[in-house]
Formats: sequence, C-alpha cells, structure tokens
Amino acid sequence: MPTAIGLIPARAGSQRVVGKNVRPLAGHPLIAYAIATAQQSGVFQRVLVSTDSEQTAAIARHYGADVPFLRPPEFATATSPDIEWITYTFNAIPDRYDAFAIIRPTCPFRGPETVRRGWTQLLNTPQADSLRAVELCKQHPGKMWVLEGPTMRPLLDQSHLPVAWHAGQYQALPKVYVQNSALEIAWTRVVYETKTREGRILAPFLTQGFEGLNIDYEEDWEHAERLVSSGRASLPPIAQPPYRQP
Repeated sequence: MPTAIGLIPARAGSQRVVGKNVRPLAGHPLIAYAIATAQQSGVFQRVLVSTDSEQTAAIARHYGADVPFLRPPEFATATSPDIEWITYTFNAIPDRYDAFAIIRPTCPFRGPETVRRGWTQLLNTPQADSLRAVELCKQHPGKMWVLEGPTMRPLLDQSHLPVAWHAGQYQALPKVYVQNSALEIAWTRVVYETKTREGRILAPFLTQGFEGLNIDYEEDWEHAERLVSSGRASLPPIAQPPYRQP
C-alpha cells in the first residue's frame, strides 16, 4: 500500500474571517476538526500542520498533530501559492511519502470517511496525477457577464449556439463543476515533475451533502454554526478536551 502524509495548511493571516483556523466552533478550534479527520481516516502515516503561528502550532500539537517547524513568512502571505509551502515542507522533512493530501481546516463537515473515499478513488484511478473535490455549480458560468463600460458581454462566447446559455433554463445547460476545498490528494512525484500540487491529469472527487461547505466569509461561519446547532450537519468527534490558552 502506498504511503501518504496528511498536510493541514493553517496560516495566521486570514483577512475575511480573522483567526478562523483557531476560532472555536462547537467547543473546539476549527483546525481541530481537520486534524481529527486526518487522524481518524487511517490513510496517513503522518499528519503535519503547516503554520506560521506559534499559537496555531500549540493548538495543533494539543490535538495530536505534528508541527516540526513554522512556515517562513514569505510562504504565508495572502497570495502565496500552495506549491511554495508544500515544496518547503517536503524539503524540510527527512521522510518521503508516495502521496500527500491537503486537509484544509475551512471544511469542517468533511470527515474521515470523505478522506477514505477519496483515497480509494485515487488508488482506483491509476491514470490520474491527483484528485480534487468538486461540486455542481449553483451559479452557471454560462449566465455570467463581463462589464465593458455601459454594456456587457457573456463571459463565455455563445455565438455558435442556437440558444444562448444565458437565455436558457438551468436544467438545459451542460453540467459544470466548481472546485471546493474539501479534499486534494496527489502523488508526491507530481510536485517534483510538474512543479505543481496537482499535476496534469486530475480526477474529480464529487462531494456529498455538506462535505464541500467552505468557510470563507462571516456568513459561512454563521451558516456552519446553524447547521451544527440544528443537527443538520455533524462534525468529526474529538477525543481531546478543548484547548485552553495557557
């Protein structure tokens, strides 16, 4: 069986939801659910948190994750591409793994079963360099527009169609999928061969229910709280007591 490492990115400089990785949701910091998901999946030989924050590192260690170093500030900006901190991590740790997964804290309703399902799918798709979570678009790109002064044009050229997508019913449009942040798994070789985190051939991992709900804005956080309090969505169970600031 190939070996795999679970990588949890948790930089401190979130701007849209300040401090979201360590903000409590149902009693535990958000990052705790990503750590629990990775640990309980049984897929990974190691679960490593990449952060530039001492506080986040302390919280991650409390919940059983490995934090062998802090991420350099130049790889922790709002515009830093993932490939930078991934490459830095692989160069900083002595062990090598056949595959890696990115388990982002911002999808708290993605649980261990989600990761196991994705891992099995990648193993059964030998032609793929990686797997990425996607879901059916709610806002179809065929109905999107680009403003040009006082007028606008469709984002996608539809002049060849008998009926433009923007003039049609949603059900008649071709199915289009958008990526979410629930799960990414890739063979480690693609990082070195293509200098990317995903390679050239991607398999679609279709998320179910609330697996792909991503917390990007305050209204997303409020939605997550409502889902938990109403019982409509469940979080991965956590054995550790809630983290307390020393």
